[in-house]
Amino acid sequence: MNATAATPQTPFEILARYERLSLAHASGGQERMEAPGLWRGIGYRAGNRLFVSGIEEINELLAVPTLTPVPGTKPWLLGVANVRGNLVPVIDMARFLFSERTQHSERTRLLVVRQGSGNVALLVDEVFGQRTVDVEQRRGAEPEDDPRLARFVDDRVDVDGQHLALFSMGRLVRAPDFRQAAA
Repeated sequence: MNATAATPQTPFEILARYERLSLAHASGGQERMEAPGLWRGIGYRAGNRLFVSGIEEINELLAVPTLTPVPGTKPWLLGVANVRGNLVPVIDMARFLFSERTQHSERTRLLVVRQGSGNVALLVDEVFGQRTVDVEQRRGAEPEDDPRLARFVDDRVDVDGQHLALFSMGRLVRAPDFRQAAA
């Protein structure tokens, strides 16, 4: 029997031990996150589909601010928002992709993405947070079969029981129909 285990410990010693174990566990998690072959993204839902985009493609996540409508634009351009003094166009992602209007709720968020020299915000139904995709999950990926998404999504992967489409924000913001919002 270990002498340390038999020795009574003060509450402070117990907490200090938990802290050491927690820090050791957290540092191992950090190594896993930076390990070769891992890809990190932000998971979100637009319409009935689940997506994940590279963490480097999304600049910011925001609650939906007040929008100012812009006349003479396509229905998926909801308007502009003032984000820290900059006017940012707000696109309803589900409406652009599927012609389905996003229903606003307490979970609705904006994904702010760089577009050319400025930003654009994409309205999504909800954000799930960070997702990590490993080599094994990429090997088991399936090609995108929805023709509306195929130009933005190469693969669909299974992450923690969710079927996520790997969505390229870069391809979206360069798409000619996305860039042409005038009605």
